[in-house]
Amino acid sequence: MQMRDPHFPRRAPIEAYGHGGFRFANMSHRGSILIVNSGIYAWEAPDPARLDAASLKRVFREAEPPELLLIGTGRRLEQPAADVRLACAEHRIGLDVMDTGAAVRTYNVLLAEGRSVGAALIAVD
Repeated sequence: MQMRDPHFPRRAPIEAYGHGGFRFANMSHRGSILIVNSGIYAWEAPDPARLDAASLKRVFREAEPPELLLIGTGRRLEQPAADVRLACAEHRIGLDVMDTGAAVRTYNVLLAEGRSVGAALIAVD
């Protein structure tokens, strides 16, 4: 029997964020999330200052990676390690880093426009 990571099997708008989690598809999730074309996954996000390409491996292993990856680094903007930009460039994924609130809003707009967008969102209290 093959075990699969629990996830929501498609992308969906983020309805709310804060209090340590996110609300989407009339469900709530406590903790950080990673959104890719195959769905929304619970994400064991590192401290924003330690964010590196290894912590985003699911993005780079997708059969259809997003054209753009938004990284929400919590309450304030933190630049990820240089290997994140290199890995995104290697996989031809655009990258934009911002605080989580801005990343949620940008993700929702781009998703509504039908864009191929993914997001790595660190939960905020």
